[in-house]
Amino acid sequence: MTLADRDWRLVREESWDGPLNMALDEIAAETAANGGPRTLRVYRWDPSTLSLGYRQDPETVDWEFCEDEGITVTRRPTGGGGIYHDNYGDISYSIIAPADELPGDLMETYELLCEPIFDAFQRMGVDAGFTEEKLPVIHEPACYLRELHPAHDVVANGRKISGNAQYRRKDAVIQHGSLKFALDATRHLSTFANPETTAAQFHERVTTINEEASIDRDDAVTAVEEALHDWGDATEGSWTDDELSRAREHADAKFGSEAWTKHRDDPTA
Repeated sequence: MTLADRDWRLVREESWDGPLNMALDEIAAETAANGGPRTLRVYRWDPSTLSLGYRQDPETVDWEFCEDEGITVTRRPTGGGGIYHDNYGDISYSIIAPADELPGDLMETYELLCEPIFDAFQRMGVDAGFTEEKLPVIHEPACYLRELHPAHDVVANGRKISGNAQYRRKDAVIQHGSLKFALDATRHLSTFANPETTAAQFHERVTTINEEASIDRDDAVTAVEEALHDWGDATEGSWTDDELSRAREHADAKFGSEAWTKHRDDPTA
């Protein structure tokens, strides 16, 4: 199945705060569902952000550490554990398209939408693929330390290097994920309350692009952008003023709210 005959736009890497990054995904879903372009985007988190999985208990977060360190905390609409998105060490992407243009089967959709991610790793010189075996949980609240699943966890040399998740609305599908370029395991773990592991154990489970390949961050980002561009035969794109305005309003109302982040209550529902 190919989607390259559809109208895709590529939004190259840009920096937004956590709530706005999540809001832009949802606004892009509305755009795609209403006949506008499908979106391929690459982005970083400014400031660095801890994104919680949809069902994650807020008590697993070290709120004092995050506040003292200037780390934003928001909640994703996708499942899984928390991810510390370091402004430098994390490369994030999203793929957003109408639901009726994608397979109904979740696993088939993961395989399809991860094609450009595997291409990006190949361009970087990183031998990566879905894990072939389930690996046991190390620290449940942390996405990169949960049980590894062959459906969506990407590994290089047996260690996790990328996590991916999907949010399937009635009218659109959002897949987003993070690629680890560099890792500060101590800082990552410190965003969690009483982590049940050490930095050394974290490194045993997780690897990075920086460790696997001789490539700088700018070139790694370009590899992701170009892989997405070629996969979708995309045109260079950007957000419209209306999309940005609605995304900012949505970020303030939902993803930046305490009701959503701490209690999973959507004030906009």
